[in-house]
Amino acid sequence: MALMPKRVKHRKSQRGRIRGEATRGNRVVFGEFGLQSEQPGWLAAATIEAGRVAAQQYLREEGRLFVRVFPHKSITSIPLETRMGKGKGEPDFWAAVVKPGTILYEISGVTEDAARMCLSRLAHKMPLRVRFVKRRAQ
Repeated sequence: MALMPKRVKHRKSQRGRIRGEATRGNRVVFGEFGLQSEQPGWLAAATIEAGRVAAQQYLREEGRLFVRVFPHKSITSIPLETRMGKGKGEPDFWAAVVKPGTILYEISGVTEDAARMCLSRLAHKMPLRVRFVKRRAQ
């Protein structure tokens, strides 16, 4: 089941512009390894779920996966072959707004090689360019 908010104040949201780099959610916090976005964009709820399923299938019982993004934005669309006018269109899917530097997924409890393999499988499902990152010692 794809993620979506329980309730929202407004059903339809404006598109907006994704500007700048992520200042929040840009460090590996929960796990040891993470997948970080290098491009701005929208990440659909179905894509987030597909990545989660692919990672869980690879990890099986060992390790823990953390999903660090949530789809808060409703994306609308008008049916095909519809004439101009007649309004904005109905909500089609939910998406997470991702800035460059946002950590999308984190993994803990596995070796670095296993984490690299798991996150590379996950990266193939992403519509954005992503990279593998490690937790910094503090």
